[in-house]
Amino acid sequence: MQFDHFAIAGETLEAAVAYVEDALGVALLPGGKHTHFGTHNHLLGLADGLYLEAISIDPDAPKPGYPRWFDLDRFAGAPCISNWICRSEDLVGELGALPEGAGVPVALTRGDLAWRMAVPVDGILPCDGCFPALIQWDVAKIPGDILPASGCKLTRFEIAHPEAFWLRETISLGDPRVQFVEGPREMRATFETPHGTRVLS
Repeated sequence: MQFDHFAIAGETLEAAVAYVEDALGVALLPGGKHTHFGTHNHLLGLADGLYLEAISIDPDAPKPGYPRWFDLDRFAGAPCISNWICRSEDLVGELGALPEGAGVPVALTRGDLAWRMAVPVDGILPCDGCFPALIQWDVAKIPGDILPASGCKLTRFEIAHPEAFWLRETISLGDPRVQFVEGPREMRATFETPHGTRVLS
């Protein structure tokens, strides 16, 4: 699997966007609506094919009859990094080798994009959401490749959790930027930006 992107959740999209823009000093771009889960987002292209999304429940969308992804039904408080997403070329095969709770594939579309995302039936990924959501893109051009460059480059993505050792041993990700550390649950991203080193958590 490969690191694809990460999500910053907010009680509102405006709050999530403002948090990212204030922290990094760059503007996010409108994304769109995810009708299946009743959410909407804004996006920011990063160096090396990565990107981030600010995401929240869409107040104009009907509430689905099942839990939303990224545990957004229970989200409250200040915006923060809520989840990270890894790309797979064989989502079904990858899930077969992972522990129960990593999710089941859900086919999704937004505009010209089409993908399958592994979503747990309760919307909550293992280790309080510190386990990555898995995605398989079903289009040739994916957001990390086509979003305009923002001048921001991720240098370190730190995932703190009491079960950090289990996460490190279970997730087959050879990305030196991603570090698992023992401690209270937190995700923390460090960037080089046009304005110097900045941090999101």
